[in-house]
Amino acid sequence: MLKKIYYWSPFISDIATSRAVLNSAISIKKFSKDKYEPYLINVIGEWDSYKEEITKNEINVIDLNISRNFKVKKINGFLLSRFFYIKIFLLAFNPLKKILKKNPPDILILHLITSLPLLLNYIHNFNTLIMLRISGLPKLNLIRKTVWEITLKKVFCITCPTQATLELMKSFNLNKNNFLLRDPIISTNQIKTKKQKKNDKKIDIKKNYVAIGRLTRQKNFLFLIKCFKKIIDKDRSIKLYILGDGEEKEKLQNLITNSQMSDNIFIEGYQNNIYKYLNRAEAFILSSLWEDPGFVLIEAFYSNTTVISSNCPNGPIEILDRGKNGFLFESNSENSFLQKFEEFNQTNQKNIKIINLRAKKMSKNYSLFNHYRCLIKIINFK
Repeated sequence: MLKKIYYWSPFISDIATSRAVLNSAISIKKFSKDKYEPYLINVIGEWDSYKEEITKNEINVIDLNISRNFKVKKINGFLLSRFFYIKIFLLAFNPLKKILKKNPPDILILHLITSLPLLLNYIHNFNTLIMLRISGLPKLNLIRKTVWEITLKKVFCITCPTQATLELMKSFNLNKNNFLLRDPIISTNQIKTKKQKKNDKKIDIKKNYVAIGRLTRQKNFLFLIKCFKKIIDKDRSIKLYILGDGEEKEKLQNLITNSQMSDNIFIEGYQNNIYKYLNRAEAFILSSLWEDPGFVLIEAFYSNTTVISSNCPNGPIEILDRGKNGFLFESNSENSFLQKFEEFNQTNQKNIKIINLRAKKMSKNYSLFNHYRCLIKIINFK
């Protein structure tokens, strides 16, 4: 008999976690040989934009039928996002309880807004194996600590995307099984299709750099633009393309305009196909203040694009193998970034190819198959 796996991951904006969840479900469908059947719980219509891909991969969707209460699904700002989290918690409480009581899955994997299913499971004790997925770098504040100490008693295990996060979770002493489970970032078929699509925008092949991510404080693009102003002042042929949307867009654009960098630094908005840019870039630059693990690092590795990354907590140092798979600079340090940028440009192509080859080999740890194999091993852990 097929074992049912439900994924709970309500998201209010396009984030890397949503892609990881969908890829995880696809890996189950593709590799389990009809032993497991994945289901995505559609809370506020978050999976509607993935309908074509979901249908193509024959992934089941369970709709909570509350999306009509959420006219706006893409939310910017801390306070507004917290308001929506509370709204989701309240409106999804009874519909989710009904589904889990009447048709419980064999396995329930929790990614985002996990307090609701954790509380429901604690109250009703569903006949379901619960797995808590840590998708970012957790901070154990008083509220979260209290919720976890109470609800995790009835949870099977916690999975973490990086070794550093795994060690952090162990240090919390929550008396739970903790496992390393890397995100399923690399889908060969998806990447191959996207790489074949031509970019409708003319992009220089040389002296072209790319940064990717939501335009938020976390990604630290203000810092990156200020650094690139110094670089461009010395060489006006250099260009930086920033791919993403977010609450800091106006602030970033004003800085570019006021710095007279409009012909060299471009905010391109959210791009469904980043490979069109990575394939023509001298390097991909990650300036984040924190990442866990940093999806675009893996995607850049797989594209043979050299990475220049901040040594921020928690993922880059592990993924870049302390600088063997790319160039690491001290987080938020202008001098360190400019030194690493110069070091990259002074490194000969033979050594760059060696770095990129090592990085691409490492990226295969994040394939759909490796994720599936590890996930099933955890599920069957005794």
